[in-house]
Amino acid sequence: MSQSNRWLLPAGIAELLPSQAEPMERMRRRILDLFHAWGYELVMPPFVEYLDALLTGTGKDLDLQTFKVTDQLTGRMMGLRSDMTPQVARIDAHHLRKDVPVRLCYLGTVLRTLPDGFASSRSPVQVGAELYGHKGVESDLEVICLMAAMLKLTGISKLHLDLGHVGIFRGLARQGGLSGEQEAQLFDALQRKARSEIDEIVAQLAVPPALQAMLRSLIHLNGGSDVLPQAQRELQAADAAVQAALQDLADLGRRLAARLPELEINYDLAELRGYQYQTGIVFAAYAPGHGQEISRGGRYDDIGAVFGRARPATGFSADLKLLLELGSVPAYVSAGIYAPCADDAALQKMVDELRAKGERVVHGLPGQVDDPGQMGCNRRLVREQNRWLVRDLTQP
Repeated sequence: MSQSNRWLLPAGIAELLPSQAEPMERMRRRILDLFHAWGYELVMPPFVEYLDALLTGTGKDLDLQTFKVTDQLTGRMMGLRSDMTPQVARIDAHHLRKDVPVRLCYLGTVLRTLPDGFASSRSPVQVGAELYGHKGVESDLEVICLMAAMLKLTGISKLHLDLGHVGIFRGLARQGGLSGEQEAQLFDALQRKARSEIDEIVAQLAVPPALQAMLRSLIHLNGGSDVLPQAQRELQAADAAVQAALQDLADLGRRLAARLPELEINYDLAELRGYQYQTGIVFAAYAPGHGQEISRGGRYDDIGAVFGRARPATGFSADLKLLLELGSVPAYVSAGIYAPCADDAALQKMVDELRAKGERVVHGLPGQVDDPGQMGCNRRLVREQNRWLVRDLTQP
């Protein structure tokens, strides 16, 4: 790298300047205060840990997103976290081991080999909340309502919510006795909404015509609340697990409409995000004018089993950088008080008192250019009649 471009950062890696970092820090504090008010306790997992623990139960997608390094002390492979959800599940299962529902939240930088659907960043600041120990739509309802409250707090109030349930496709695949390869092929085609490819795959399956019709129907079972009665008609020959999943979706949708009547809800039975480790309800939030999801989550009841304790779990996550970009947090405004360079006890006492009140005071240094504005100050301390007073920079 030449001397002229040593300041360049890797693609997808960004730094935040004061005008961005200050609003983000304020947003971070407000979000964590919101989580605290809902009973969610903050945890801080490590940035790096052994690979076999970091990727447990998450599928190959997270494996491909994880930077890997060798531990020079043990020779074991380690990974730089690309998602904090498995780490938080480990904390609940291995360290806390409570019998009551546990609510945890987290916020920190993750590192990914490639950008994901949230934004173009490979180093998003992931914020999220997880609820462990309850299996039912009530906990799914809570985390979705908390997600909506968080997005509203950041200034994103008009939301569109996509709802799905991975148990519907999984139940149909199990009912038809699909092999792992067949299930993966059909899953991939469903995610791409490749109708002709879906028809071709289903036609080759050795399953009854009724089951073929149900698998094909998933591609068009998306839309408003009228989709659920249609799904119940078209999937009436499905087994009890699929019927239970449909009932959970209907129950959750009804409760969400009552709690958040302004929320626009779309049901999509072919949307299977996180299929490798999600076990039930899945959801994603969208904002007007932004094509990608801005927050996502769902139920993943089995992820803690490898840590010795499989508990029901549901939660969501988002990228704080993206929320800052899309939200309406007030812009950073320089608001400091410039204190001149002077060996004066009364001046220092005044500076200490102002700082104790929460004011930002910047001391001048010997030999510097006296320009308070460049140091982020809009006021200055001046000595008048043997007293130090705060004056606006525009005052003489």
